[in-house]
Amino acid sequence: MPSEPVLIVGTGALGSLFAARLARVGTRVTMLGSWAAALEALARAGVCLVREDGEDCFPVHAISDPAHSAGSEIALVLVKSWQTARAADQLKECLAPDGVALTLQNGHGNREILAAALGPERVALGSTTLGATLAGPGRVRFGGAGLTTVERHPGLGPPIGLFRAAGFEIAETDSADGLVWSKLVINAAINPLTALLEVPNGVLLEREETRASMAALALETAAVAAAQGIALAFDDPAAAAEAVARRTAANYSSMYQDVLRGAPTEIDAICGAIVREGQRVGVATPVNETMWKLVRAKVGKVWQNGYPGGAKPRPDIHFAENENDHHP
Repeated sequence: MPSEPVLIVGTGALGSLFAARLARVGTRVTMLGSWAAALEALARAGVCLVREDGEDCFPVHAISDPAHSAGSEIALVLVKSWQTARAADQLKECLAPDGVALTLQNGHGNREILAAALGPERVALGSTTLGATLAGPGRVRFGGAGLTTVERHPGLGPPIGLFRAAGFEIAETDSADGLVWSKLVINAAINPLTALLEVPNGVLLEREETRASMAALALETAAVAAAQGIALAFDDPAAAAEAVARRTAANYSSMYQDVLRGAPTEIDAICGAIVREGQRVGVATPVNETMWKLVRAKVGKVWQNGYPGGAKPRPDIHFAENENDHHP
């Protein structure tokens, strides 16, 4: 297959996984990011797939200035949701007039932010259940197989072929809204509680209080989706959330990871987005609103004190920095 250039916006775990697999089959990959350590490592050694017995590294073009990737036909957006506006501004500089930006991010509203900057015809929405662990700057460990589903778009024909050639399982759908809202149900039920309580996912199943909170968050979110006529990937939102928490019992949610690192979280694009959409369609979301406010308050404490309660980073925890860490 001829090498088709791909721009990946983001240098985290999932961006690194896509970059490594694409580069491995000869795709010319550019990675646009702001993490200096990652850009330096990528420029020096390429992006590295880490195995139990070693690692394989593949050359990529690492940049911080979008002007160095002008005319990109396909951009894969894999930054945190709070970085989407910046990514959209960068893509205005480098995405070709007929190019397409495909977002596989967490949360609600990323497509809208990108579309406002680029035009809706240049944006496609998708979702992925792939797992990836960041082993260090520019180094990624495959964390589990999963399906990547994308909306049908006339500009995604060649990229989908590239992704499949690189070993990704790809499906197409007429609308990805159901996938996004199904992910929101799971993320809203798990992420804020683990971040506030500072526990791995499975601990939420051990007490009736946290199970009840998970159910309330999941059902509120599902009600907002239903009010918009959006069909979810499951019939019982509370049971779906518990199933994911059980399957990923030892995992630290991405929101909990962000809190431990003293980094911004995606709470605005998860619980905050559910509250805003609920207000728009007339569905009350008091539990999501409470989680939204509490996590924002906790993040404020992080920025004031460095880490929650003055705690230090946990060197014993190896984070799976996957923007899509719990999917149905």
